Amino acid sequence: MEPRDPVILLIDPPTATETGRAYKNAIRDLGFDVVSLFTGLSTGAKPPTEPNDERWLEVSDADDAIRQIRAAEFDPQAVVPANGTSLHVGDEIAARLALPGNDPALGLARRNKAAMRTRAARAGVRVPEFRLVHSVGEVAEAAREIGFPVIVKQTMATGSYGVSVISDAAALGEPDKVWAVDMLGRPVTEWLVERYIRGQEYAVNFYSADGVHRMVDIWEYRRPDGRDYDFPLWDIIQIGDDHPDYVRVEKFVRQTLDAFGIRQGPSHIEVKCGGDGDDVYLIELAARFSGGPAVEMWTRHSDLRPFHDAVECYLGRRPHVIDGDHGFRSVLGSVVIRNDDSPGTLVAIHGLDELSGLPGVADVEVGFRPGDHVPITQNNLRLPVSASVHGPDRTTVLRTIAMAREKVRLEIAPDSAYPADRATVAPGVDVEG
Repeated sequence: MEPRDPVILLIDPPTATETGRAYKNAIRDLGFDVVSLFTGLSTGAKPPTEPNDERWLEVSDADDAIRQIRAAEFDPQAVVPANGTSLHVGDEIAARLALPGNDPALGLARRNKAAMRTRAARAGVRVPEFRLVHSVGEVAEAAREIGFPVIVKQTMATGSYGVSVISDAAALGEPDKVWAVDMLGRPVTEWLVERYIRGQEYAVNFYSADGVHRMVDIWEYRRPDGRDYDFPLWDIIQIGDDHPDYVRVEKFVRQTLDAFGIRQGPSHIEVKCGGDGDDVYLIELAARFSGGPAVEMWTRHSDLRPFHDAVECYLGRRPHVIDGDHGFRSVLGSVVIRNDDSPGTLVAIHGLDELSGLPGVADVEVGFRPGDHVPITQNNLRLPVSASVHGPDRTTVLRTIAMAREKVRLEIAPDSAYPADRATVAPGVDVEG
């Protein structure tokens, strides 16, 4: 690579997942060189430790990034955010370089849950009643003001980490209801307390190119019963346009994308359809890909080229994903085998071979080995077992998911008492979703 060669800036490409590698391959396929920028905001995005041919810079903020880019005489053609923790930095760099991107003034609102609620309320996007609090004592006060049940969230966490449903006043006294440390064990200084919405939850995936939005799919979070929950993953499956919530969910998310200044690239929005008429509520928003199996499954079971399409959006182009037929050849889903009983030591996971052998099952992932301590599954930091599922129709996929649940069993020796501390993410682990 020579100075002034056209390059694409890749912000915090993860080193432990396929995302970074897939983005780099797509950029090169499109005829550009890659310059990776590492901001230090992501525990899972680190500069190479061994010499290689890649170009990269360590930057402290957007100002430092611009200085170093100009000093190196790079000719940036696009800024591609590859990591949820530093999306706002990518937006700011793109704006400084006059390149396509999302509104940097709304970067915090797309990241911080309290700022997200405040922005939504101002823009006319329906959200649950909420309060921002700064102490455990204020959590109780806010919960009583809003009315039970409420859900409490750390404002900057992802993957459902630090989320708890508080069903009534008695539950306020339970020591594990308000998580006081973040994923890295650092003290938390603010929480979002909001009214718990009972209803069906969906994850919605879009692409945007110069403010034109195209939905890829909607995934339904299916639960085993009607109890309130703080972690939605159980059975997940795509819904079609014949589903009764399809049209209103798509319409609501389009409004949300505009309200949050999302104009370029992929986005992942979670909503709930409440039990009070036609109301749809914003639950979470991120201007990035889904953190689950969807993207890899699109690659195998549709005509989409997810990372190529995303890069083209950031280049200011209008890729096939916006106007073309996505060409889905299967209905897609996934299954998560959780530990919902009690924390303990894993003795064995039974039925993994049978799970892998089921038609339509792929990407079987196991988060624990025998001898590991397995906490109650309350977030997606480490799932005991998960797998993607596909089939010719919804009925087949749901039947395969049910068979998967019959095959797999966790054998866990319970702890004598619930551990007082919460599991944190080890250095080098990066979580999105």
